[in-house]
Amino acid sequence: MVVAFLASTILSVVLLRFVPVYFTPLMFIRMAEQIKEGKSITCHHHWVPLEQMSEYMPLAVVASEDQRFYLHHGFDFNAIEKAIAHNQKKGKKNKHGASTISQQTAKNVFLWPDRSWLRKGLESYFTVLIELMWSKDRIMEVYLNSIEMGDGIYGVDAVAEWHFQSTAKELAKGQCALIAATLPNPIRYDSSRPTPYIIKRKEHILKEMRYIQTHLKEIKEK
Repeated sequence: MVVAFLASTILSVVLLRFVPVYFTPLMFIRMAEQIKEGKSITCHHHWVPLEQMSEYMPLAVVASEDQRFYLHHGFDFNAIEKAIAHNQKKGKKNKHGASTISQQTAKNVFLWPDRSWLRKGLESYFTVLIELMWSKDRIMEVYLNSIEMGDGIYGVDAVAEWHFQSTAKELAKGQCALIAATLPNPIRYDSSRPTPYIIKRKEHILKEMRYIQTHLKEIKEK
């Protein structure tokens, strides 16, 4: 069983290094929830290569979600230490997470949303695999195509169409920052109708994007 698990998981990671990810476990879970609630099934998702996305979209999610994405190997231990210290001080009501883009990609593509130790353990396992077998650009490409970006909306091209009547390639810098600002909770926050809180987050992300863009070549070479 162990050999079969290792072989199947490694093979799936190798395969998805080259093959587009058209469906994820979360998409099926959300559709099941829609059926249970008596809603019509909604799933908007279009796979687009990284080069067919706005150059600002990767910058925006790095600025918002994982500023050390190009420096770490899947886990940001500095962020983990800060999150632990914050959570011990603030308690459960104001918890901070420390999941990297690599960890979120592993969860989105191979696993299910849950807070169990089993899920976290498998997430770590798949994070190590994709960091070993995929490039950073491939991780970013899969992340931006698979992440939930609204109610029934997955990936940057779908959110560009449904929230901005645009395409992934045509998204402006501010629109990319708005999308990234909603990612902690894309069901609660709508990038097409931003609240004052999201607008404030957007402005902060834009400032971080300028810094990252200026130093991106240097960061990638480290």
